[in-house]
Amino acid sequence: MLKRVLLVLLTICLLIAGIIGYGVYWLFFDWSRFKQDFITESTSPQGTYTIHAYRSDSGATISYAVLGELIFNKEERKSKKIYWQYREEDAEIEWIDDDTVRINDVTLELPEQSYDYRKGIN
Repeated sequence: MLKRVLLVLLTICLLIAGIIGYGVYWLFFDWSRFKQDFITESTSPQGTYTIHAYRSDSGATISYAVLGELIFNKEERKSKKIYWQYREEDAEIEWIDDDTVRINDVTLELPEQSYDYRKGIN
């Protein structure tokens, strides 16, 4: 009987932990809910990368944010989040060379670096 009760309690705890884990992922890491309005795209000079820029509007009390997503054109890799700036509405993308890009005055070395307004350049 004790084993059955412990098994039920363990199952309930795992279920609750899974729900909380998914909620944290959805709230902080799932970009699909932030990518609302496509702004522009830009391809690197040699066609290695493409950057898609999106504007996020989270509601009346939150300012706009600009999100940048790096697409790998010559490799089979998953796209990467490289830019997130709060209180911006537009994305000005300028390629310095095939591996260096400037997005709204933030210069990134691709594919290693990314920018998040909360952390700076990583």
